[in-house]
Amino acid sequence: MTVTSIQPWPEPAEAARVTSMAAELLEVVWGRASTAPASASQLRVLFIIEHQEGINLRTLAQSLASTPPSTSRLCDRLQAAGLIEREMSSTDRREVRLRLSSSGHAFLDDLRTRREQELQAVLRLMPAAKRAALLEGLEAFCDAASPRSRHGAVAPDSRSA
Repeated sequence: MTVTSIQPWPEPAEAARVTSMAAELLEVVWGRASTAPASASQLRVLFIIEHQEGINLRTLAQSLASTPPSTSRLCDRLQAAGLIEREMSSTDRREVRLRLSSSGHAFLDDLRTRREQELQAVLRLMPAAKRAALLEGLEAFCDAASPRSRHGAVAPDSRSA
């Protein structure tokens, strides 16, 4: 399936359209690797907690664009499943810090492994040169989309130096 006729210098709108389509297909491919026992919303919470270990409930709710009570209920379910742990802050007894449990880390590691296996099956169908171009483009995308890049700092490029 051809989604575009790539011009030498595609416009951002065309790249955004194709990237959006690829993201939708990626969701389908990743859907083959079950996320049970976590829902999509809970999975998002796990990823945020993983990247911001010790995040408090209020900051997590802001990251999710949700309310603290809704976020707390999400965390209740994740804690009941043994995927996260709550601990009281050492500086403010009213503040609860969230961390992944060892089961939470294992769940995300296993999920990533299963997702990568599904992706490998698709990528094997691509010519090697196209895989190389995809990798180069995705690295540039990740650099541009990283929080440091969005806040005006230049993201490090490991290929230069």
